[in-house]
Amino acid sequence: MIIDTHVHLYDPSRPEGTPWPPKDDLILNKPTRTDRCKDLAVPAGVDGVVVVECSEWVEDNQWVLDLAKDDPFIVGLVGNLDPHDDAFESHLDRFSKDPIYRGIRARLWDPDDIDKLRLLSDRDLSLDLGGGERTIEIADAIPELRIIINHSAGIKMDGDEPDQEAVDLARRAAERPNVFCKLSGMMDLRCTIRPAPTDVGHYAPYLDILLDAFGEDRMIFGSDWPVSDKSERTYGEVLQLAQDYVHPKGEALTRKVFSENAKAAYKWVDRT
Repeated sequence: MIIDTHVHLYDPSRPEGTPWPPKDDLILNKPTRTDRCKDLAVPAGVDGVVVVECSEWVEDNQWVLDLAKDDPFIVGLVGNLDPHDDAFESHLDRFSKDPIYRGIRARLWDPDDIDKLRLLSDRDLSLDLGGGERTIEIADAIPELRIIINHSAGIKMDGDEPDQEAVDLARRAAERPNVFCKLSGMMDLRCTIRPAPTDVGHYAPYLDILLDAFGEDRMIFGSDWPVSDKSERTYGEVLQLAQDYVHPKGEALTRKVFSENAKAAYKWVDRT
């Protein structure tokens, strides 16, 4: 089984449009719904996806949940809610009544947000973050909260020596047992070469650092589609890169990275 834990769905053709992506982004600014995702992911062998919401509009959380009602290919939603919003708790209660709603993504926070973020663990939800020192602080403050660091923990993969600061932060975060790491963004965000290399040997030295730090039980796959299109590589090539890295390491690790660890991190809903 393959669960892709990082795709974005949106539709700029809606009457109200979308706050993201930018209108001048010719690669991303097009209707991107479940059918388009499935056209690429299903032939590649993917069984389901976790949608990560980029829109800051509260009702776009519901927009994805409405898509999921009609399509079991969506097994989870990582929503987008602002902890600084006075209505944060009521929004969280509203959306988390739907079992597809598995957590939120947060970009900005301060120490005063800890009590708000604790509401996630109280509801058995997760938190997606970009990594960094704050991830460690949250993990320490709320050890029962499942935290997922996105996009290979920010380690650049351009062929140079690994950035030691990013490596050290990833290793420190990995010391917290409630922190997971996404094997994602390798081609589009962490590598700036275009078209992105497809040879797993280019990425392996960086991915080895992450696997060594987080271990076989806390690494999960995400394509970052359609942002991955910016790598000038196809969805299939993005998935193949992850498979080329993981498969030689054994069947057990393959199961964990592509489905079992995602289940542990998100508790996604089996809709088959």
